Amino acid sequence: MSSKLLEMREVSKKFPGVYALKGVNFELESGEVHALLGENGAGKSTLMKILGGIYRIDEGKIFINGQEVKIDDVKDAQKYGISIIHQEIVLVPYLSIAENIYLGREPMTKAGFIDEHTMFENAQQFLDDFDLGLSARTLINELTVAQQQMIEIIKAVSFNSKIIVMDEPTSSLSEKEVDFLFKTIRNLKQQGVGMVYISHRMNELFEITDRITVMRDGTYIGTVKTKETTNEKLIAMMVGRELNNYYVRDFSAPGETVLKVSDLTKKGVLEGASFELKKGEILGFAGLVGAGRSELMKCIFGLDSFEQGEIFVNGSKVAIKNPNDAIRHKIAYVTENRKEEGLFLIKSVQYNMTIKILDEFMKFFRVNAKYENKETDHYINELSIKTPNAEQEVGNLSGGNQQKVLISRWLATNPKVLILDEPTRGVDVGAKAEIYTIMNRLVKEGVSIIMISSELPEVINMSDRVAVMCKGKIQTILNKDHFSQETIMHYATGGH
Repeated sequence: MSSKLLEMREVSKKFPGVYALKGVNFELESGEVHALLGENGAGKSTLMKILGGIYRIDEGKIFINGQEVKIDDVKDAQKYGISIIHQEIVLVPYLSIAENIYLGREPMTKAGFIDEHTMFENAQQFLDDFDLGLSARTLINELTVAQQQMIEIIKAVSFNSKIIVMDEPTSSLSEKEVDFLFKTIRNLKQQGVGMVYISHRMNELFEITDRITVMRDGTYIGTVKTKETTNEKLIAMMVGRELNNYYVRDFSAPGETVLKVSDLTKKGVLEGASFELKKGEILGFAGLVGAGRSELMKCIFGLDSFEQGEIFVNGSKVAIKNPNDAIRHKIAYVTENRKEEGLFLIKSVQYNMTIKILDEFMKFFRVNAKYENKETDHYINELSIKTPNAEQEVGNLSGGNQQKVLISRWLATNPKVLILDEPTRGVDVGAKAEIYTIMNRLVKEGVSIIMISSELPEVINMSDRVAVMCKGKIQTILNKDHFSQETIMHYATGGH
């Protein structure tokens, strides 16, 4: 009999033409937080989908509390006390919190009806235990992303799960909300719950995990104790080499003002936002979740309207009523939510890359396929996009490669101003370094970049200047010699 909560031995999974996993080992102790680390496409999600019953194992064995088990579907996983909290929230938006927690397993009365009283009462008890200050009758679509994330955790706990998988749980959380999540994780540890923690944010791993298992290209690389390793060692295990010059940036004096935003106001969202963007610079935007950074950029790009304010491009006042107006003024916007707002996941790499420049190779309803192929091949090579071919569905690519496809779509429009909203969210360290290299090359070529990021090291290392927002206001704009995490957080939390 093994004392381990979970063992996965020599696990393999093959999809048509390729091994997604080959001989992978993973184990989890009771009351342990065990990180699963690897580049996008390393096989982490495939391994966890096997554990969660979404995929069936091809080779290998799974043991729960020392007993070999067969997990053929999600119900089997739940039966063995396994819950997976996916990166993309999978709650039903127009049902209440209670209805989501008990969806598909509602308590029933003797007469065969749903026992709503018991359901809402039990759900409220969970909410109170987690000190969320929410009513169990609140609809999911009224909650913030962070609150929805906590409901997912409560749902997992309500199953009496002994194994909880968390996939990028902090990707949409503010610093305060991350602290609350970590407090919850520590409480679950004390209850003997084992947690698999998937994240690309290395600082989190050192704060919350006990051990780290690294995967690369569908294979098991090794397991280390968190307190006995370093950032550099983990990166070398992940990418198979030392990753020097992680933040790639050559700083030079920026040029003239290319974009000026004056007194942009939207009631309840933005209050007198003003800034200038210069040629060949990266202007970082920092702030907590809800500070208004994305909302400001959507107004500039014509996705949202505003009540007051002016926008100037190259010194001339412009009217941007919709994204086509912005594109005509050589402004491009890479959204933070690539899956819902950016990409056509069931369409090809080529379709996603060229959709914004169709008029360049279409004439009288005929497509100049040679030109389209040339453009597609150029960006696949230029951005080092890993794809079998240009006809591959984007949804089958790793997160980092999906992000590079989305960036290439906007680069194809030859923008002078490129707005990047969380450009490296959910992207591994190797792909991050590649995206930084792309950004660095663009500013050297005279493109001006606005970068919204919740990762302060990214903001500090990549930006020429940083605008800090709080509650719809730009609190300050800092020059590079005044950057520090403490200074940025001072202004982000409302300091003057």
